[in-house]
Amino acid sequence: MNSTLRALASAALSATLLAGAAATSYAAATPTPKTSPGVSAEQAAMTMTVDKAEVKAGDKVHVTGRTKGLPIGGKVVLQHKKNGKWNTLKAETVVKNGSSYALDAKLNTKGPEELRVQSGDVFSPSVTVNVL
Repeated sequence: MNSTLRALASAALSATLLAGAAATSYAAATPTPKTSPGVSAEQAAMTMTVDKAEVKAGDKVHVTGRTKGLPIGGKVVLQHKKNGKWNTLKAETVVKNGSSYALDAKLNTKGPEELRVQSGDVFSPSVTVNVL
């Protein structure tokens, strides 16, 4: 009976160690994107263009731009300034081949919306869209 308990305990411990190793190897396989090798965050840059200077509340605005020094596949998010703070909106994409990105965002709050895009520690200059 003791040998059976030891065998079960050993099997449980082995399964736990294997599960931990699998989680560690997955985490190591999906690193957070950084700037491209040899490019510092100060040298990296982003541009941003919107397709409309004015939109009706609830309508979408199409945002496009290019990046410099950011990795292909790096996450790009859209932000807006509210009460003096930058907040991330529910609009994101990734840097594509050719160092470009494109995303659509629905703007609901009437009035001027100051927008920018962010990827890691790199931000674009802001653009204002008037929401009617």
